[in-house]
Amino acid sequence: MLKLLIFTKKGLTKLLELAVILVMAILVLDVLWGVFSRYVLGAQSRWTEELATFLLVWVSLLGASVAFASKSHLGVDYFVGKLDPQARSLVEVAANILVAFFAVAAFIWGGSVLARETLAANQISPAMGIKVGYVYLAVPISGVFIVIFAIETIAEILSGKRKFTEEEK
Repeated sequence: MLKLLIFTKKGLTKLLELAVILVMAILVLDVLWGVFSRYVLGAQSRWTEELATFLLVWVSLLGASVAFASKSHLGVDYFVGKLDPQARSLVEVAANILVAFFAVAAFIWGGSVLARETLAANQISPAMGIKVGYVYLAVPISGVFIVIFAIETIAEILSGKRKFTEEEK
């Protein structure tokens, strides 16, 4: 079961990394086109700034999920690093439980409400003419990934696959 969870995490992380790279590439091209159209053609395309904002939302939230999966997110681990390995494991399990709870409450539930109500209100972006609720779907999608990665980390620690040694202090 744990092997399947770890395999799934690796696959999801790779998929998310590719998605972030793709969205970032589109974002760069969009900004370059906006600058080119403004300074070379004399009139910036109306949609470039709005698309850049929407893509930034997606790249930020999906990138945060990737960072969480690869343990690259910000954390205050100085004091935790001073603990013995068993206490460090306990603190990391507790931290991942809190992260999962927050992701469920704020990202999945709150983000779903935000996206659903924005879609129901039929809010349309002025320049691109798309429903803004689709942009907000990045929030619950990112939350689902974060919960999956938190559960995987907890299972890894509890199964003993991930151990802290004295050298890690």
